[in-house]
Amino acid sequence: MTLQFDTRPAAYAVIVRDGRILLAYWKQDDKEGWTLPGGGLDFAEHPVDGCRREVFEETGYEAKIDRMLGIDVGHWQDETRPDGTVTDFEALRLVYEATVVGGELTHEVDGSTTHAAWIPLEDVGKLNRVSLVDHALRLHRERPEDGKLN
Repeated sequence: MTLQFDTRPAAYAVIVRDGRILLAYWKQDDKEGWTLPGGGLDFAEHPVDGCRREVFEETGYEAKIDRMLGIDVGHWQDETRPDGTVTDFEALRLVYEATVVGGELTHEVDGSTTHAAWIPLEDVGKLNRVSLVDHALRLHRERPEDGKLN
């Protein structure tokens, strides 16, 4: 038996500066919350290039990708896809550490995020956030050699 599911590769940036992390507010259909700047890769786009593009689109900042921190795999059953079909969905999320090297904070227009902000690290736990934020902060703290948290 072959399982039928969609997989979406994506790249996200952990950008920490002066005790604050750069987050973007994601809103889609009836779901919303703070997330890392980043998102789905275009066809044949290298994840580093996609991460830089997404950071710029969602925050207005130009980012230098410093290193890969790891990978997060998300799985949701019976997701309604953009074409209306219902199938299992897997997100393969590559998480990078990055640094702002230019630009200025702006808000995405006509995208999946409404605004971005620098959030004090000690306040992240109080936010309505997607699970990726906690996973990525743990990757940032623990820096597992193989990129996988136990």
